[in-house]
Amino acid sequence: MLRGRLPLYLELIRWDRPAGWLLLLWPTLSALWIASDGFPGFHLLLVFVAGTILMRSAGCCVNDVADRDFDRHVKRTAQRPVTSGRVGVKEALTVGAVLAAAAFVLVLTTNAVTIAWSFAALAIALAYPFAKRFVSMPQAVLGVAFSFGIPMAFAAVQGRVPLVAWVLLLGNLFWVLAYDTEYAMVDRDDDLRLGMKTSAITLGRADVAVVMVCYALYLAVWGIVLAALIPAGVLMSGLLAAGAQAVWHYFLIRDRSREGCFRAFRLNHWVGFTVFAAVVAGYALK
Repeated sequence: MLRGRLPLYLELIRWDRPAGWLLLLWPTLSALWIASDGFPGFHLLLVFVAGTILMRSAGCCVNDVADRDFDRHVKRTAQRPVTSGRVGVKEALTVGAVLAAAAFVLVLTTNAVTIAWSFAALAIALAYPFAKRFVSMPQAVLGVAFSFGIPMAFAAVQGRVPLVAWVLLLGNLFWVLAYDTEYAMVDRDDDLRLGMKTSAITLGRADVAVVMVCYALYLAVWGIVLAALIPAGVLMSGLLAAGAQAVWHYFLIRDRSREGCFRAFRLNHWVGFTVFAAVVAGYALK
């Protein structure tokens, strides 16, 4: 029976679209390298890679259950397993709970501080799917959820969460606001019709400008932190490469077409990878 349902479960957790968990993975791994002052070791690397994939997958289950009554009215999401009725609500929540439990088992191999922070991370992840009903900028809630791997990485390495971890989280929050606003721009018309709240709706015609400002703030905050940690040449190369991608995204989203905005969103994981690559190279060349 499980073997027969497996393709549906893989569709439920967006297994064929890894861009989602890559958006979480790159800042988390960057923080892991920074907290470790270099390579963090295979144990923590495995914990955070596998944990990121598991928690993002669990989040998809909860999100699809929470949004099932809205998703059926949006062409892009109408055929998702829960929305289309191919996977039941209890079944989807069970899959999500199993995935979250597996992630927690990984956390148990770290330390007490990381375990404690994992409960906060779970609470924020569960809150986001419902924020779209009440918060004008739910992308800010997602930004915290998608950035929480940063303080957890510091907790796992150092047994504490120093100020620099929160500064990096703030910087990453701006990046999430940028790419998830691009994502919200794809469904703006449907969300307006359904009464959903998103940053794309709240910002109106300022959406493109704010996205570009958020990209700039993300790179500026991370650049300031990394300036004292890795060689300037490596840092500047990474920031310029990431910034060039952000400029490219401007040309994709400036006319606010669904196709351009969705493409920009899906390509964002390369921005995070570029910053991560600069961090790894910087510590390797110190």
